[in-house]
Amino acid sequence: MTTLLYNARIVTGAERFDGFILINGRDIAAIGAGAPPAELMSRADEAVDCGGDMLMPGVIDTHVHFRDPGLTAKGDIATESRAAVAGGVTSYIDMPNTRPATVTPADWEAKMERAAEVSMANYAFFIAATNDNLPVLLSLDYTRIPGIKLFLGSSTGNMLVDNATTLERLFAAAPALIAVHAEDEDTIARCRRELTDHAAGRPLSVRLHSALRPAEACVKASRRAIELARHYGSRLHLLHLSTADELSLLDADTNITTETCPHYLLFTDADMERLGSRIKCNPAIKSQADRVALLRAVTDGTVDTIATDHAPHLPVDKEGDLLTAASGMPGIQFSLPMMLELLDGRPGRVAALMSENPARIFGIVNRGFLLAGFRADIVRVRRCQEPVTITDADVISRCGWTPYAGMQTHYKVIATWVNGHKTFDNGTISDRSAAAPLRFLTGSE
Repeated sequence: MTTLLYNARIVTGAERFDGFILINGRDIAAIGAGAPPAELMSRADEAVDCGGDMLMPGVIDTHVHFRDPGLTAKGDIATESRAAVAGGVTSYIDMPNTRPATVTPADWEAKMERAAEVSMANYAFFIAATNDNLPVLLSLDYTRIPGIKLFLGSSTGNMLVDNATTLERLFAAAPALIAVHAEDEDTIARCRRELTDHAAGRPLSVRLHSALRPAEACVKASRRAIELARHYGSRLHLLHLSTADELSLLDADTNITTETCPHYLLFTDADMERLGSRIKCNPAIKSQADRVALLRAVTDGTVDTIATDHAPHLPVDKEGDLLTAASGMPGIQFSLPMMLELLDGRPGRVAALMSENPARIFGIVNRGFLLAGFRADIVRVRRCQEPVTITDADVISRCGWTPYAGMQTHYKVIATWVNGHKTFDNGTISDRSAAAPLRFLTGSE
């Protein structure tokens, strides 16, 4: 099956031009500027006039929580991967804090088998470090596993690694990228005591979330991870940066890379007054100064990647106070339109942050770029004259709501191709999956 996409605006991290893409089976066979040669038009099984819409590399979301297994009332690989392709996400890397947690090869294999059955997007799964599973981690095949997830602060799933000797050994010997949730547990525990003592038995408002999990906790843990990575030369990827002060810790280290999330660029802690637990997440959303600094870092290249930390919860899970309302929010379906809106006029930067840089950093084989010979993971995006208002009714995720409800964007995902198969087409999701497991180069940066 050959598909010719033409009359399109081709967008990559390096360039933008009017042109065409020829898909042959699961691969990009050709890409070029201007009108396609007549011979390509004549021999293509399908020719799609894109009407000037953008064609971008499919998004690679390297930080999701699809809740499968054990938490599937909130979402599962089937439902959340459908939301993914509707948002132009063609590949994802899922986190290990499920039930059971992904801390053994058997846990990891079970997830892979489930994804092979039901996933609509390409898939991979982290394995998590614990205080006592280092020998297992050192024995694994990291051409199939994207890396090791390390929690330096407790979050959903509570896989906190707090043994100093274990941390030293992990950073010294890890044969793969270490992806770190960096929040200092002692700082959070101290803040919890202070807040509860002051409340004297009264419920604590969710508006205090950034006081419970302050910038200090993030900076202290990130500094520790960076020191270890610099000392041992480990490959470190700092997840969900949320503070300006963490940015000041970064240098030109080629072995240290960073991620932030759309919600840290779109919201501040002042929005908790309006949105409450809808934007309660770990790490907490911080101040306007932090948001501005992160946005600057995203545009100037200090931050390497954007991922969603997609974490669906049912509305009932988000009820309660500071200590009882669940942390986390869905985001995968709207991350690309929201980032294109935020960086309006710089779609190439969005392509770099959400597709190309994730592929480079994780060493994902033959994905993330619009290049001949690479897999045909492609998203067609239209810039609309009139803004589109996001609503909860639009949500495909099982949780049925979005923190972006009521917000507007001029960008709309029209179609998504996964391995050359049109998986999403203007509101309709295919009943056939073409998804495949991701593969990794262990020697990537």
